[in-house]
Amino acid sequence: MTSETQSQRLRLGVNIDHVATIRNARGGVHPDVLRAAHLAADAGADGITAHLREDRRHIRDSDIDRLMSEISLPLNLEMAATEEMLAIALRHRPHAACLVPERRQERTTEGGLDVVGGYDHLAPIVGRLNDAGVRVSLFIAPDRAQLDAARRIGAPVVELHTGRYADAENAAELEAELARLTEAAAHAGQIGLECHAGHGLRFDNVVPVAALPQVRELNIGHFLVGEAVFVGLEAAIRQMRALMDQARPAGAHSTGTAAS
Repeated sequence: MTSETQSQRLRLGVNIDHVATIRNARGGVHPDVLRAAHLAADAGADGITAHLREDRRHIRDSDIDRLMSEISLPLNLEMAATEEMLAIALRHRPHAACLVPERRQERTTEGGLDVVGGYDHLAPIVGRLNDAGVRVSLFIAPDRAQLDAARRIGAPVVELHTGRYADAENAAELEAELARLTEAAAHAGQIGLECHAGHGLRFDNVVPVAALPQVRELNIGHFLVGEAVFVGLEAAIRQMRALMDQARPAGAHSTGTAAS
């Protein structure tokens, strides 16, 4: 595979949060998130995503320590925009830090980050991460105003929240949400942002999102961990990888900024 083909390949980031959720349900060390990360690498993942929540409900600080020291794949640290999480990110300096909204009472991340409304709070955090050489990503709704704000604030990457698309209850709603994602991905490419996507993606809905030419990376976790109960983690990731490659074969033309 040539370097040009590799640079254009749609990347898969595997989120291992819910391996930790299962572990924490009973305590102890099993199942091991580090083992899950190694299996993901063997199955074709291009990176590992882990969300260190303020309440430590799944990933723990010790997990981040081990992932940083023992895996070869890039680590994407999902984090709230707080001083505590900023200090952790600056200490570890992962490949990427994805800023996400976070509420204690939510089961999972329910929506995108409000970059427009939170600009003054977010700007210094984005700046400090950029200065430390951490690739900053903002997890946002597929909305032009949020994309423009992300560009102004200096984040090189956005991740489009695909939750509304994944939760669509009928064909018309699905079509409308896919149109929003399509428009947002195109706008991201036009203003020089690298575009990622994730949340709620499954075997039955990933292909249309993977086919968007401006999208450079998908981050998928909960579904893969759930599917692993039935077929194993490696098999689930390999099938997701195959669907992504089917949607946009390696070497297909894409627009937007190059991967870092």
